[in-house]
Amino acid sequence: MKLFSIALTTVMALAGGTALAETASLDIIPQPQKVEVGKGSFKASGATFNCDPALDRNTLDLIRVFSSRLSLLAGRNNSFATPVGLDRALSRNQVKGFIFLLDSSLQNEAYTIHVTPKNAVVKASGYNGFLYAIQTLKQLLPDGIFTGEKASGKVTIPCCSIQDSPRFAYRGLMLDCARHFYSVEEVKKFLDVAAMYKINRFHWHLTEDQGWRIEIKKYPLLTEVGAFRSGTQQTYDRRKNDGIRYGGYYTQDQIRDIVAYAGKLGIIVIPELDLPGHMLAAMASYPWLGCTGGPYEVWTKWGVSDQVLCVGKESTFEFLFNVLDEICELFPSEYLHIGGDECPKKEWAKCPVCQAKIAELGIKDGDGATKEQRLQNYVTKRVQDYLETKGRKIIGWDEILEGDLAEGATVMSWRGTKGGIQAAGMGFDVIMSPTDYCYLDYKQGENDRETFVGAGYARSKFYDAENLYNYEPLDGFDAGTTAHITGVQANMWTEYIRNDKELFYMLIPRLQALSEVQWCAPANKDYGRFTGKLGKHLKLMEKLGYNYRPL
Repeated sequence: MKLFSIALTTVMALAGGTALAETASLDIIPQPQKVEVGKGSFKASGATFNCDPALDRNTLDLIRVFSSRLSLLAGRNNSFATPVGLDRALSRNQVKGFIFLLDSSLQNEAYTIHVTPKNAVVKASGYNGFLYAIQTLKQLLPDGIFTGEKASGKVTIPCCSIQDSPRFAYRGLMLDCARHFYSVEEVKKFLDVAAMYKINRFHWHLTEDQGWRIEIKKYPLLTEVGAFRSGTQQTYDRRKNDGIRYGGYYTQDQIRDIVAYAGKLGIIVIPELDLPGHMLAAMASYPWLGCTGGPYEVWTKWGVSDQVLCVGKESTFEFLFNVLDEICELFPSEYLHIGGDECPKKEWAKCPVCQAKIAELGIKDGDGATKEQRLQNYVTKRVQDYLETKGRKIIGWDEILEGDLAEGATVMSWRGTKGGIQAAGMGFDVIMSPTDYCYLDYKQGENDRETFVGAGYARSKFYDAENLYNYEPLDGFDAGTTAHITGVQANMWTEYIRNDKELFYMLIPRLQALSEVQWCAPANKDYGRFTGKLGKHLKLMEKLGYNYRPL
């Protein structure tokens, strides 16, 4: 047994516990990096919460909320204290109850939990570490800790020791609110379940050909016009739509509310302003943004429009920079997603203004890229440079690799793994999000299309939780480039996902599978063990009102 285990066993014995055995019997998702379980349990009901006085206010508030939930669960109030000298008293085995200690030696987001019959000691170096430790503790308690129901029996936590930290720093989940709009409460519900499984990035897709969802004070028509379409494609026939006006948008106050809500869940919100393609809703609002001057309309069908921003005009960049100014005020994230995907170049090839800009810049065809592709590089670089003046960095879909990409960008690889491998080889940071594993709009079984309209628009393909679980993000990468893989993200595109019932059916249980891909070391993953734990979690999802697909 490793030195840590020997030392820990000694500590447990001194505290009245028993020797620990390495096991994976606890139903925790994602699986912690190291779990050891002993005999006996810690009585959690009525326990004192002892908190390190060095903890910051946000962390103390987090622990108080957990204490309150536990009081409801057990039907007994927990006391709360911040005693001086807590660490010294613990070393003398003089402290009972829950103990939360700041430990600066632990990495960001790492935590440890040591549970004996006498106490439960939690250590972390910051807010997210304590948050994840509490999420783990909650999974060891009766479901009422999540639902608010009083437990029918004793409230205990099994004696155990957990050492845990994430494999990837970026653990993302994307929701497309542009194709179909989700209310503030539905977005919060989405964030709630993501946080249960230690997701820490919410990529919020807010602009599209089919709808503009973010209030921009300087350009009110973006929401007065661009947030609504005259109909919605309901089947795979792109020639037809239901003819029903559809739309919605988030006010700036609502966005601030969601950003703050996510922050308490340990989640950073990364907004996406998709450019220079997928901008038809903006062009319908302000036709001068396009190459032809319109008229344009917010799209009622799915797919990729040939109409894109006219990037030969300075007025287009003035518009983008003004919009980005307001976005930066709303979102404190270091990163902003600028899209860059699926931008047809047909209009640029015909547009005299864009062709004049190409000539002015001296752009030529060559090295596997057309001059129009290099014109998009010019757009990406200008936006990147502008955001750098505001202390921000960009993420873009892997098409931004076409031509020349400026240093400092992060590439999100969605068209398989090739783009990520190429980007990492060139020295760019990468977030892996390949379609064949990480696209949650694809159906989960051969007949799932019958469950509701759509259920993934790739009719011949289905990708279930097992497929996602078995994804290894570093496959195909040279050993010298793997340090550039900052994380993994799954994407929920919503062309055919029309409401929250359908949304969560498509999300769960693939969310739980995703969490183990993002969190666990490869040697620590086991699909059989995962499915053995999953039944308990799906029952909890049902109690919490989440629809899901049975495994």
